[in-house]
This record gives sequence, C-alpha cells and structure tokens, in this order.
Amino acid sequence: MMAAMRVALALLAGSLLTVASPARADEADWGRASDIGRDGLVIAALTIPAVQGDWKGTGQSAMALAATSVTTDLLKRITKEERPDHSNDRSFPSGHTSMSFAAAASLEKRYGWEVGLPAHAVAAFVGVARVKADKHFVHDVIAGAAIGEAAGWLIVSKKDDKVRWLPWGDAHGAGAMVSVRF
Repeated sequence: MMAAMRVALALLAGSLLTVASPARADEADWGRASDIGRDGLVIAALTIPAVQGDWKGTGQSAMALAATSVTTDLLKRITKEERPDHSNDRSFPSGHTSMSFAAAASLEKRYGWEVGLPAHAVAAFVGVARVKADKHFVHDVIAGAAIGEAAGWLIVSKKDDKVRWLPWGDAHGAGAMVSVRF
C-alpha cells in the first residue's frame, strides 16, 4: 500500500508541475498554478490518510492545516504588508505557501520522506509561483513555508511512532531531537 501511495503522490506532483508551469507564463498563469498546487497538496494531505483508514492521520493533518490557516491569517491582519502588485495589504506571510508546506510536512511526518519529497517539491513550486505571480515577496514565502512546516512537524505524529525526531533551530544553531521507544 505504501508503494502505491508513493507512486500516486509522485504522479500528482509530476502532473501538477507539468500542468501548472507553462513555458511563457504571465502573473495570472502563475497564480492559477499556485492555486492548483496548494489545492492538490491539501486534498492529498486529507485524503491519503482517509483512503488508508488512517483517521488519526486525517485528523492530525486537518489540525495542522487549521493551525496554519489561523496563524497565517492572524499575521496578515497584524502586519498589513502591501502585496507587490498593490492589490491589498495581506502579503505577509504567504497563505498559499504556508498551507502547501503544512500539507507536505504532514505527509512527510506521517508517512516518511518517500511521500514527503514529492510533496515538498510541489510546495516549493507553490512558493516560487506566488513570487512569480507578483502576489508575494520572497520573505513572505519563506515565512509561510516556516509556519506550515512547523505546524506539520509539531502537530502530526509518525504513523509508526517508535522513532520520533523533531528538527529545531534558533539564532544560535539548529539540530534535531531524536527519541526511540523500545
């Protein structure tokens, strides 16, 4: 079942990147591409566990996505940064990117790097597309990625929780904490 899930997610990632990245794209094309990437990842994060009957995984993914959405919206309301295209003052942080990375991190934490790698490739594409669509600055996307990644890693548990690890970082360094249960 895990192999089938990896193949399905890899096909999803490949098709999203192929369909969503026209050779000569304008801002609207990049905007549509980022919508497709984000929506595909959110759907994958909620349906892959559900299809497997992993309701705990579905619930945890939903919680990570909800926490990401609330945090992102709160920061948008507080910072009121104008978008590069001057359409409104909700640029910081990127919601598309935060939701994409929350979905990708949830999938990776729950099912491993084989699922997380293609999901993160799509999430990174979404971030690039938001900048190319002239909806966000690079720092908006980086902040969104950090928010989503943190929510996924902090809220979702590994399906097999005998070994757990949590990446961390601060102004003085970074690392990972590992715990093993026998």
